[in-house]
Amino acid sequence: MFYGIRDLFPNGIFGVLFALVFLLILSVFIVLLVRGLRQWNKNNHSPRLTVPARVVSRRASTSTTMHPVGGDASGAGGFTQTSSTTYYVTFEFESGDRMEFHVPSHEYAYLVEGDFGRLSFQGTRFLGFQRT
Repeated sequence: MFYGIRDLFPNGIFGVLFALVFLLILSVFIVLLVRGLRQWNKNNHSPRLTVPARVVSRRASTSTTMHPVGGDASGAGGFTQTSSTTYYVTFEFESGDRMEFHVPSHEYAYLVEGDFGRLSFQGTRFLGFQRT
């Protein structure tokens, strides 16, 4: 038996667009998940290194999200704001190469540009920094 395009998408163009958007979102989610798992696996299989390094720069990235109060999706009861900050530090090695790492807030607070010390890392994962 032959099925036409109208049989596959009974809602017409809306059904086609809905299916395409759904597949696009699903594929982006899968790609991001696979990339994250690959990086995690690569980091786990990388050697743990401790090398002399200097703190070159620090930066913080803040994102803000608005949430409706009391679960009212319309926002009639107002909104509450949530912020989160991600911290990054760039280190320079004796060879002149540089790497930027995502660091926890308590480490970020103690690192100052120009600090010299021993940087410990595994792949792209920051493990620690000890001043010398």
